[in-house]
Amino acid sequence: MDTILLITILVVIFALVFDFINGFHDTANAIATSVSTRALKPRTAVYMAAVMNFVGAITFVGVAKALTKDIVDPFSLNAFDGDITGSVVILAALLSAITWNLLTWYFGIPSSSSHTLIGSVAGAAIAAAGFDILNYAGFIKILQALIFSPLLAFAAGFLMMTLLKIIFKDMNLYRTNKGFRTMQIGTAALQSFTHGTNDAQKAMGIITLALIAGGLHQGDDIPFWVRFAAATAMGLGTSVGGYKIIKTVGGKIMKIRPVNGVAADLASASIIFGATLIHLPVSTTHVISSSIMGVGTAHRVKGVKWGMARKIVTTWVITMPISAVMAALIYYILSLFF
Repeated sequence: MDTILLITILVVIFALVFDFINGFHDTANAIATSVSTRALKPRTAVYMAAVMNFVGAITFVGVAKALTKDIVDPFSLNAFDGDITGSVVILAALLSAITWNLLTWYFGIPSSSSHTLIGSVAGAAIAAAGFDILNYAGFIKILQALIFSPLLAFAAGFLMMTLLKIIFKDMNLYRTNKGFRTMQIGTAALQSFTHGTNDAQKAMGIITLALIAGGLHQGDDIPFWVRFAAATAMGLGTSVGGYKIIKTVGGKIMKIRPVNGVAADLASASIIFGATLIHLPVSTTHVISSSIMGVGTAHRVKGVKWGMARKIVTTWVITMPISAVMAALIYYILSLFF
């Protein structure tokens, strides 16, 4: 079999594996609040999230197109005269991202699949062709989205909780648990849908990038089979669930009550879907965790477990550089064999 075709097939397989892992790794973020408040049973929440993730993933492609061209120029990685560098770069990036996702899942840390994938692509590309290979305008735009979206989510969570407190000021919010639990079913479904609109597209973009690098696809359009395969992989991964991370996001940041869950879900879903509409990849992990912190701050600052919050933020900061270094090392190892 042609080497380029073989590596491209491996990239497609590992991209779908990444999306599957992303499904059970990040499922927790979308449904953590509804499970922790017992609005939904874990199994029911996971299956609902799987369906809504699939629907969201198959519906939009803007983020996938951005990832195809905004980190590196795909056509600069294109295969000419049997050059397989571009394909090896993408394979190394995926192996790095999968490794980091599995490590953080094992330890129950809600790290960002977006950060690890973007950092891995950049690190492997730099190892192969130096810093000039980066599309700096697009890369900086993505970095800005990743940095500012958690801040916006924190503010949105704070404002949403404050608004609910004002609207229900004449009522005891915590005696209306039943009503807010019912609302959480809808907000958890919305959260899962928006998660699919943004996160699943990252694998779609990587597969399309690999097809271009291997000389098997022209333009940045996302083939339908890529959209369907990535959406299915994420849906299946979601159905597995990520109970370790549910425990962290749903209980270790703050004690979440139904009203807090509704506020956090609405705040984070609005930020994620807004990013999807303007074709920017964001970290759903960061956005959801930040919205919970914002909600907790609006309710009672001391109610937020800031020690756990600091650990989560530390993981956010280190994920991209560690992933870049891992991807570079994996690229050097793979280049010995291809």
